[in-house]
Amino acid sequence: MQNNQINNKKRHMILALLFLGWCLSYLDRMAMNVGIVEIAKDFNLSPSVMGIVLSSFFAGYALMQLPGGWLADKFGSRKVIAIAILFWSLFTVLTGMAWSLMSMIIIRFMFGLGEGGYPAASSKAIADVFPKAERTSAQTIMMSSNSLGGVIAPLIATPLLVWIGWQNLFIAIGILGIFVAALLWYYLNPKNMQVEKADEETAQKASFKDVLKLRTSWQLAIMWFGVSTVVWGLISWMPPYLVDVRGLDLMSMGMLTSIPALAGAVGVIIGGQLIKSLLSGKEKYLSIVSFIIMIVSLYLLFNAPSVSLVITYQAICMFFHGPIVATIFGLPHKIFSKNVIGSTFGMINLGGMIGAFLAPMIMGYLIEVFNGLYVSAFMYIIVCAVLGIFASVGLNSKNNLSSEVNVVTSNDKAI
Repeated sequence: MQNNQINNKKRHMILALLFLGWCLSYLDRMAMNVGIVEIAKDFNLSPSVMGIVLSSFFAGYALMQLPGGWLADKFGSRKVIAIAILFWSLFTVLTGMAWSLMSMIIIRFMFGLGEGGYPAASSKAIADVFPKAERTSAQTIMMSSNSLGGVIAPLIATPLLVWIGWQNLFIAIGILGIFVAALLWYYLNPKNMQVEKADEETAQKASFKDVLKLRTSWQLAIMWFGVSTVVWGLISWMPPYLVDVRGLDLMSMGMLTSIPALAGAVGVIIGGQLIKSLLSGKEKYLSIVSFIIMIVSLYLLFNAPSVSLVITYQAICMFFHGPIVATIFGLPHKIFSKNVIGSTFGMINLGGMIGAFLAPMIMGYLIEVFNGLYVSAFMYIIVCAVLGIFASVGLNSKNNLSSEVNVVTSNDKAI
């Protein structure tokens, strides 16, 4: 009993640190989205060029998803996590030292490469530490850090931006990252990452080649593409929209954008509990309904007559993105053995990051082409959300997913 309590404490500590690592990564990203208004003034950037700067991070981030997952499976999550945080912290500091538009784009691309190794490695750590029955809950708690980071980041980054300038803001956040990397390296030691033998999986193992063959893997990747397009489209362009179109000052904008992020964090946690209990095996229907509500909220958002309604509709949209995120990142823990979890999440996250890469750039181009009108940009993310619905429609139930894995592995053995 006492041994189990100790192991649970270790697991909870590791989960808290992984959560902290995600919050830090989100703070780094949000610092750019909050600071882009001032950066655009200093570098005299047009909306389309602003989109390129914002998307340069996601180019590197997307490219690193598959290699990051493979590295986590091969060399272990501890090494990949520590190196990733140190690498992206270095380039966060360098962001504050950027001297030209081209240097900013290159630095943000390299920053994306560093941060791109963390998602799959952190999911791999969940599989290494937690018994199979607890992984879905642990994963959704960890992923709620994305939205919670969206609450905390503007509250931290916006005042610092006003007080010390965007250059010093990035330098300060980069230094903080070095301390977080040291903490994770200390606690993510092999002794703390051993699951009891009684909880070891006896299920048939699948290779990464099997993961690529499964239709479900591609469906989850497309769903994540749709969600990421909406989320990062809003995160990237709502600050300029609120300032330029709705007439808010920087401080007010930063405070208000934390409200939808909080709604998103709550949505992820509630979604995780739903797919664990009441709606287990019915993730398809939960995702379809959530996508539809997101789309309706987006349409109402850009037609809203007041700022308060804009934030309200954005908060509804972000809340209902939560159950979809819980589905996307919860199902793999149910159906795949932990030897390919890193690679699996690398593949799924690649789909999401392609959407996140394209959204700021395409929306910036559309805003510029239509002379500062944001309607076309919002319509783009709505179309991508509709694509997510089509992927959700074909999603299998939990029982069929397990059968699908067994069919693939059996066919490979027969060959």
